[in-house]
Amino acid sequence: MVNTERRRFLGLAAASLGFVASPAVLRRAWADTPSLDVFMGSGPRLKVGLLWSITGHLSVIEKPSRDVALFWIDETNRRGGVAGFQIEPVIIDARSDIKAYREGILRLLLDHKVLATFGGYTSVSRRAVMPLVTLHDGLFFYPTCYEGRECWQNIICTGPIANQHSLDLMPFMVDRYGKRAFFIGSNYVWARESNRNASRWLVDSGGELVGERYVPLGHAGFDDIFAEIRKQAPDWIFSTIVGDSDLYFRRAYVDAGFAPDKLPTASLTTSEIEVKSLGASYGEGHILCAPYFQSIKGEANRRFVDSFLASRFGESGVTHYNMEESYLAFCYFKKAVEKVVLAYGASELNPRNIRDASKGMDLSANESPEGEVHLDPDNLNSWLVPKIGQFNSNGQIDILWQRAKKMQPMPYLLYPERGMCMPDGLHLPEGKVIKAAS
Repeated sequence: MVNTERRRFLGLAAASLGFVASPAVLRRAWADTPSLDVFMGSGPRLKVGLLWSITGHLSVIEKPSRDVALFWIDETNRRGGVAGFQIEPVIIDARSDIKAYREGILRLLLDHKVLATFGGYTSVSRRAVMPLVTLHDGLFFYPTCYEGRECWQNIICTGPIANQHSLDLMPFMVDRYGKRAFFIGSNYVWARESNRNASRWLVDSGGELVGERYVPLGHAGFDDIFAEIRKQAPDWIFSTIVGDSDLYFRRAYVDAGFAPDKLPTASLTTSEIEVKSLGASYGEGHILCAPYFQSIKGEANRRFVDSFLASRFGESGVTHYNMEESYLAFCYFKKAVEKVVLAYGASELNPRNIRDASKGMDLSANESPEGEVHLDPDNLNSWLVPKIGQFNSNGQIDILWQRAKKMQPMPYLLYPERGMCMPDGLHLPEGKVIKAAS
């Protein structure tokens, strides 16, 4: 069984590497995005990769996260760097294209030999790079929500997984708005698996799923779906649509004559950045479940928001959950580098030691804009506080509910038969261990 799983993983990695046979293809396909003028002092440097989409249909959400990364690097370097090192970003535009993510991570790992890479937004992009990061024993910080049901040993996830948003959101929506829900999502693993979790918890909450539809990434036409929604007459809509499609969906919702006082939407991904792009009226009255909103009270968040928006990188004009979770990834990275240098010396800085130093790491309420967070020592997902909020007329979010304390990430909550995610792999009930499990 173990040998079979090893062959399965190597086959997946080989499939991802199929285009690498010709270095000329990579050289022709890729040129690094020119680095912005990030302040760097003299002295030794640590290279990190930034792999977000600066162009294409995902840039609306990914580019601002890249901007936060550059903001953090700039601020950190001005203060002396990390453990005596300046941080040097290697910026690659993933272009909202899965092949570009694969090519980009290989360039970062093999050509630039970065200590860690930060980036990605969709689960498709994460799954595209994970086999390559694992094959080359690199380290990838994935800073957004995802569906769970994975156990990879070279990925650190700073956003929530299914049990940290939908588990609370479903009963909240049933109690507040009614039992009948219509699900709509982008047609890929994130939306389908998230909705599988949400539908279970909807039924457990006494709710009813009256319809479910999926659209391709970048999809713009919603007339037929809204005709079906009108026919089914749900009490509310649960949306797992991402990227430009979310903007098209929100415009089509208004054009179809719907309004949140009669048919609100609940989302895990429609944030302050999408609402700012559309206009505050498109968000007002709708619901978002996430661990971070720009409106969160607290000194750490005030510093983060004010400093970022006042900087040359703050052209987004707002902050949102993915930007903040990217910021947290760099905070963890900094503490892990310092921990390794203190314990073993700078010569031992490598991706594996950074990963191991991150296990069980805390960020205090003074360090984290969303409040105290913690990296699980076994599965390297985040312990965090789920929050449910409603957009107001200013395009900001009023918190309606939040958990009283941090919630444990449970990537296999719906799949107890799969086993337990541990530092060395997924432990199956019969005692076998699968590395890099999806």
